[in-house]
Amino acid sequence: AYEDGDFAKAVKLYNKECGGGNSKACFYLGTMYDFGDDIEQNYAEAAKLYKKACDKDYADACYNLAILYEDGNGVKQDYAQAVKLYTKLCNKDYVDACYNLALLYEDGKGVKQDYAQAVKLYTKICEQDDVDACYNLALLYEDGKGAKQDYAQAAKLYQNGCNNNDALSCNNLALLYETGKGVQKNQKTALQLYKKACDLEEELGCKNYNSLKSPL
Repeated sequence: AYEDGDFAKAVKLYNKECGGGNSKACFYLGTMYDFGDDIEQNYAEAAKLYKKACDKDYADACYNLAILYEDGNGVKQDYAQAVKLYTKLCNKDYVDACYNLALLYEDGKGVKQDYAQAVKLYTKICEQDDVDACYNLALLYEDGKGAKQDYAQAAKLYQNGCNNNDALSCNNLALLYETGKGVQKNQKTALQLYKKACDLEEELGCKNYNSLKSPL
């Protein structure tokens, strides 16, 4: 944190360093404009600064620039450009870029919809214990999108997520126990899992718990 007077000096210094080719300075200044940290938010300026750093392969700048392209902030919305940037980063094992890229493949934004590619990407990140990726992968296995429908595999992934206190994973696993898909049907286990989801403040878990506990 800077004092008010020091902050203006910091911006001036980052500007100077960035102009001299310091990618890190361009990135930091870009984040200030991007998030409006002690400076008036200016997405266009942020995009310009991120691009300067990204052109020199500064990964975090490329990632933030991709988000601006995806959201259409400071630049014309361009999913294809976001895909290009995320792909480059994902090939270098930048996990968050792989995740966002998987979402774009799943939604068919900036690229032809390809569930198999989404499965491939989610699997890569899930193996690194990314709970959100494992959850999305489980949904695709459950729906048979991009991979052969496999309730047992979905259950395994939901179990992993639930062990890590992911409420929706607990809820979805409970549903599999309630219906006996991919696991042995077990109402008691389903109730326990719905309760855990509810305790983790997932409204759906509470609704399903009450519904299973007191059927109409």
